[in-house]
Formats: sequence, C-alpha cells, structure tokens
Amino acid sequence: MSYLELKRQAFEANMELNARGLVIYTWGNVSQLDRDAGVMAIKPSGVPYEELKPEHMVIVDMDNKIVEGSMRPSSDTKTHTHLYRHFDDIGGVTHTHSTYATAWAQAQTPIPCYGTTHADFVYGEVPCTAAMTDAQVERDYEEETGVQITDRFANLKPLEVPMVIVAGHAPFTWGVNAEKAVYHAVVLEELAKMASLTLEVNQRAPLLSQAVLNKHYNRKHGKNAYYGQK
Repeated sequence: MSYLELKRQAFEANMELNARGLVIYTWGNVSQLDRDAGVMAIKPSGVPYEELKPEHMVIVDMDNKIVEGSMRPSSDTKTHTHLYRHFDDIGGVTHTHSTYATAWAQAQTPIPCYGTTHADFVYGEVPCTAAMTDAQVERDYEEETGVQITDRFANLKPLEVPMVIVAGHAPFTWGVNAEKAVYHAVVLEELAKMASLTLEVNQRAPLLSQAVLNKHYNRKHGKNAYYGQK
C-alpha cells in the first residue's frame, strides 16, 4: 500500500470518528496499519478535527520512528504500535474519550453483557484493565497503556472482544482495519450507554444467559454465521 493511500484511509477513519460524535476538540485518534510494510498512519498530535487534512497523517514504523510526515504523531502512538505488535490479526486501532465508555473506565469496571445487542458484537463482557501502577507511569506511560491492555487479553481473542476499557483512562477499540476499529468505537459507546441505563432501571439486572450470548455472537461471526447477505 502506498503511503498516500495509507494516509487517506487513516484520515477518513478519523473523520468518521468525528462525524459520529465520539470526539470533541482533539480527544481521539485512529491509526491504519500496513503490516507488510511495517508502518502505520496515525493522526497528528493536538490537531483539531476541523483542521485535519490527509497530508497531516504521520507515517510511523513499529519502533515509533517517523517515516514520513512533518508533524508529531499522536501522543498515543506507542499504545497503537504496542497493540499491533501483540495482536497479529488487527489492522486498525481507535482511541476515544466518548462519554459513556469513559465513565465505565473512570469507574474501573468492565461492561457486563446484559442483552443480545451486546452479544452481537462482543463475546462476553467488555473487559477493564488493571489500574496502572506508579512504576508503570514512571517508565513509559503510553507504552505501558498498551501493556495494560495486552496483559488483560492474555486469555482473550482480540477479534472476539475488539474493545477494552482502560482503568481510569478511556476506551480503545480495534479491527481488521481503521474503518472497523471506528465501527467498534461507535458500538462500544452504545453498549456502554445501554448498560448504564439498564443499571438505572434495575441495579440487579441479570446477565444474559451463556446460551443466548453464544447464539447471538455465533450467528454473526465465524464459519457458521448466517446473519446478513452472502
């Protein structure tokens, strides 16, 4: 993939994030990976979405070195590259501070699966990481944010659970490309909102049964999926 195309895909994903109302000012970023080339395109740091252009996207390698671009990449760059190095099947990463998902992050609480809408997209709860330690903060904050996530996913499959709540921080999502990562960010915000409202209605709301969770997840995902058109 050319750098021009890589930048275009990253730019369009970032603008979709903005169009969906998941970010304000500069509160978010999306990256698109070219795994064969070992580089990604990511939003530049601190540039408001209304000023963003495709040529502003920064090309960075997996060692966080700028390959092409005149601006500094997102301050979350090391988190993105950490996820790409550890999750082999993903090609896009999104980070937001969307309201409901961030509220769950600030509560340092995973989002339970209360219903089939959740089960359609995530196989189980949306996990929450452990809180970052003082030692991690002192080492390399952005890299350690990635470590928080990958540690939590030691026994999870990233494409079955394409989202995470980072304790005390905010959500990250991913997918096979940047477009899908943004899609999952939109889904996560809705799931977080639904869960919040569910608990307002009933603080003792039961979890969805495993049988129904399995049914709804598997009818949309995997070799035996039958939802939608072929």
